[in-house]
Amino acid sequence: MISEEKGFSDTRCHGTMAGFTIMGFPVPAADHAISSPASAAVGRPVRVLFVCTGNICRSPSAEGFFRALVEREGLSGVIETDSAGTGNWHVGDPPDRRSQAAARRRGVELAELKARKVELADFRRFDLIIAMDQGHLAALRRMVPAEQSPEVVTLFLSYLSDPPMLDVPDPYYGGETGFEYVLDLIENGCAALLNHIRQRYPQVAAASRSG
Repeated sequence: MISEEKGFSDTRCHGTMAGFTIMGFPVPAADHAISSPASAAVGRPVRVLFVCTGNICRSPSAEGFFRALVEREGLSGVIETDSAGTGNWHVGDPPDRRSQAAARRRGVELAELKARKVELADFRRFDLIIAMDQGHLAALRRMVPAEQSPEVVTLFLSYLSDPPMLDVPDPYYGGETGFEYVLDLIENGCAALLNHIRQRYPQVAAASRSG
């Protein structure tokens, strides 16, 4: 099996803490400013795509945890979630068994997900395409059709006001601790992302108020 990633990145960054903290990481307040594409048409769901390399570790975990969060918040009718990979090595495969086990320990099931490769149609379908690390960000922005802004692609951990690093590290070569740490990052990133979506997309803000 080909690894999802060629190495374990640990690109750290620092900033000013704002908002509040979950599990040790700051989550931005609702007015946290970050670049985003034009809002989804009011009346249809906001569509979010998470992307890593092989779509077997990081991005399916983000998909699973973000979907679970959206469901808990009663927002499934206004937010749709998917994931994909920049490569095609694992197309049709379920997430890595270690990712599944780590997610299951936190009450999230990933077994039904299947890997796929990102395609050009995704840039028309999704409002937010979220790269799990800077390599994915660069690869995806090279794919953006000429008529669209590259800002449709954002970096997952950029939604945290004070991220401990820029890249969600690939846990493939590590042990159980690495998978757990990745899920810590993903859970906090998902909470911050949902705050951002609530602020930027009227249909989500309205559904949040009515709930």
